[in-house]
Amino acid sequence: MSKVSVLVVDDAPFIRDLVKKGLRNYFPGIHIEDAVNGRKAQTLLEREAFDLVLCDWEMPEMSGLELLAWCRTQDNLKAMPFIMVTSRGDKENVVQAIQAGVTDFIGKPFTNEQLLTKVKKALAKVGKLDTLLASAPTKMNSAFGNDSLSALTGGKTEAVRPSVSPAAAPGLLNSGGRSATAPAPAATPAGRGQGQLRLPSGTQQCMIKALSLKEALLVVRRTDVLPQILDNAVLDLEQGDNAEVARLNGYLHAIVAYEQKPDSDWLQLTFRFVDQDAQKLDYVSRLIARGTALKHFVPGA
Repeated sequence: MSKVSVLVVDDAPFIRDLVKKGLRNYFPGIHIEDAVNGRKAQTLLEREAFDLVLCDWEMPEMSGLELLAWCRTQDNLKAMPFIMVTSRGDKENVVQAIQAGVTDFIGKPFTNEQLLTKVKKALAKVGKLDTLLASAPTKMNSAFGNDSLSALTGGKTEAVRPSVSPAAAPGLLNSGGRSATAPAPAATPAGRGQGQLRLPSGTQQCMIKALSLKEALLVVRRTDVLPQILDNAVLDLEQGDNAEVARLNGYLHAIVAYEQKPDSDWLQLTFRFVDQDAQKLDYVSRLIARGTALKHFVPGA
């Protein structure tokens, strides 16, 4: 029986590993290749046959949209399922991708269930689903209880401590000169600005306590559904008169109570960036330089 072959394209190693592990955990017989950008993916597609492409939108050298447009000009790739995995959910972006011939979308952040549903739907259209299901277990792997963490660790959860300390990163201090990792006595957190954090469990407004080129310290109100370490997420930030919005992809590296009590109403999250896009890194640099200009992000504005 021939294997189903999938190409995963993303400039962030964390996202590539998350997708690959999620698929392999459920479909042990699947063949997966990966590429760091559209240009590398193009080279692989020219020399190897794939049944499905899962591709990020924003990448250096060649974007996902450019790769999609190229695929649809190739006779052997016109009907190949192409799923865009992206944090771009704006109407104009969706229209662009549909016009270019996209098969489906997976919005970042995503759960393994959402990933599997989209993959099975796309492969069913080209008659490859039965081949894929033949290698699947009789029931979903219990490791999907904590999607991102289990996909990357095989269910062996280890505690991850906050990586930022005053000695290691003296620049990550809030306006009061206090270490950004230390709980604040105030009941309502205050910080450099606000943003919108998109998690698999839902969207939350967040307070930005500190920002570097590698990560952000965020404070969110505690809800009934607690975020999980290694959850993939998207941080939306807006700044300036032009209302620029940066969609920063990443994962939750650490989660602690913001106040020194077990029933704290607030959680402090260490959100680590995974984007390699130079434009996004430049945007973060400008945010750091103009930290006092960070303003409230209004969804849909």
